[in-house]
Amino acid sequence: MKKITLICLAALVTAFAMTGCKGKSTKTTTGSKDSVKAETTSDSTIYGVCGDGTSMNVVQLVTDAGDSIEFELPQTDDGTEAVLGGLLAGDRLAVIAGGTMDGMRVAKKVINLTTLQGKWTSLDKNFEILEGGTVKSNVQAEKNPWTSWKILNGQLILNTDTFNIDRLGGDSLYLENRQGIFVYTRQK
Repeated sequence: MKKITLICLAALVTAFAMTGCKGKSTKTTTGSKDSVKAETTSDSTIYGVCGDGTSMNVVQLVTDAGDSIEFELPQTDDGTEAVLGGLLAGDRLAVIAGGTMDGMRVAKKVINLTTLQGKWTSLDKNFEILEGGTVKSNVQAEKNPWTSWKILNGQLILNTDTFNIDRLGGDSLYLENRQGIFVYTRQK
């Protein structure tokens, strides 16, 4: 009698399992195109701290690995700034190398990450860029607030939005993408 009950119970469980999955395809979750692209794109940016040997034309970068590298800052013909956010010894920097000139490495772009961090505001946005890749939104009604940031190949990525940094100063931040130029001021 116990064998018949066990066999019936096993058959019943098998029947439920077979009918429960009938007609349902299994779904595999894949990331969005942007996140897959971000994972496969290698970052050519060199990160470190601005060294004491930094001058008006040379940036000394003490890398995260502990190496000290000097980059020459060339004059740009198109009027763009090679250094965004200024240079101060001890500040965290992201340097995008641009080859060599007269045997010395050249920095195509230098972004002062210490200057980038802080509270920024515009007419429709109010956010804070924090250390460690976190963004805190201060607008409760915002539909898609930025929650993370990183520098990838000289561009600022806020969540999945990619921006070129046109200007970065102590009190202003100009970001540009396909939708236009966005101007932010530092909130105190």
